[in-house]
Amino acid sequence: MIRAVELFTGPDGASHVKESSVSQTLPIGATVIRFEESPPHSSLDWHEAPQRQYVVTLTGTLEFTTLDGEVFVLNPGDVLLAADDVGTGHKWRLIDERPWRRLYVILADQT
Repeated sequence: MIRAVELFTGPDGASHVKESSVSQTLPIGATVIRFEESPPHSSLDWHEAPQRQYVVTLTGTLEFTTLDGEVFVLNPGDVLLAADDVGTGHKWRLIDERPWRRLYVILADQT
């Protein structure tokens, strides 16, 4: 089973976290796929997801925090569904000595 974490905007306008797993049979419509790398000890302060997207962590261990104080850790192989593209957003920081290498899958509107 592939671990997945969903960041979503609740009815209160705040970002929230839900843990689940990735369906291995569900077709996904994507508009863009891209790779990025952030150096060790990187962080990004409060922000919303720029659009609905899957973020697949290839290397690096991260700690994410929502404004309400929900905290979760992403490890290599984990999948994040960043769907909190409105509201209070989240922040992240690398908590190990490796760069964060990741794959973004920007989701099509109907997905």
